[in-house]
Amino acid sequence: MDIEAARQQMIHQQVRAWDVLDPAVLEVLGRVPRERFVPAAFAALAFADTEIPLPAGQSMLAPKIHGRILQAVDLRAGETVLEVGAGSGYLTACLAALGGQVTTLEIEPELAKLATDNLRATGHTGVQVFGADATRYTPTQRFDAVVLTASLPEYDPRYADWLRIGGRMFAVVGDTEPMAALKITRAGERDFGRESLFETVVDPLVHARRPSRFVF
Repeated sequence: MDIEAARQQMIHQQVRAWDVLDPAVLEVLGRVPRERFVPAAFAALAFADTEIPLPAGQSMLAPKIHGRILQAVDLRAGETVLEVGAGSGYLTACLAALGGQVTTLEIEPELAKLATDNLRATGHTGVQVFGADATRYTPTQRFDAVVLTASLPEYDPRYADWLRIGGRMFAVVGDTEPMAALKITRAGERDFGRESLFETVVDPLVHARRPSRFVF
């Protein structure tokens, strides 16, 4: 495989085709070595338009979804980011490459170690990886950006409460297909804006709150 050619094809035929046009995002996707965050057994799929299986039954999102997430949170250098679901560490690395001060949570110990190892191996040593269940996590600060890489079957405002005023959150919400990818912006202490970005399907966050089911 010509890795650089495959990377550029991914960017131009998948990511840009999905309306990811932010030059900073495209530059980072061209610079962070996605192939080094993919399990060896799936190396041939590193740049494919598909999710990639990860340990513990999890998966790595498709490149175009990563691109849309990065574009949505519109990260500026020096801003703080909390990522929920480190996975293999690829999106984490992209957030750091955009200049973010990144903290990432990962409930699966095997993935927390994998992400830590991958981030160190690719030079992203400033990222904090915590083995934690996001549904029980209480941050000690607010963040400029919050990214949920797993879906919420039911919208839960606790994650938007982790934002600073002016902060942005990416979340996929829904318990049936298709789900809605949302950008939540905190304009004030109790003032939140919501923008629907696109429809997709993403595996649910472990232990996430689910809608009530009524049985008659």
